[in-house]
Amino acid sequence: MKYTPEERLDIGRRVHERELTQQEAAVEYKIGLYTVRDYVGMYRAENHLTSTRKTKGIPRKMSTDWTPARKEDYENMTKEELILELVKARIAEARLKKGYEVRGAGADKEYIRLDNKSTK
Repeated sequence: MKYTPEERLDIGRRVHERELTQQEAAVEYKIGLYTVRDYVGMYRAENHLTSTRKTKGIPRKMSTDWTPARKEDYENMTKEELILELVKARIAEARLKKGYEVRGAGADKEYIRLDNKSTK
């Protein structure tokens, strides 16, 4: 079923504001879960909002590009976001100690050796 941009934003708003879960929206509007997530992303982008998602463990996609955060950035984070940042930092540190870093996610994940020695 095709939805107008306004309807897509409304679906995204309903999920963002927790009127519906992603699964309920997918069933109600007869669309896939990834489509629902896209609509929520569109709504957040349109309204300059950040994610309210609470993570369970480590997220699937993690950036290895580290930039130092300002004190204000950490002060504005929730407890869950602070824990996630700590986990990311510890994973990156462990990878660096082993001599590699990871770029990308999923099928595009690339392991980059920091030295030119072969592991074989």
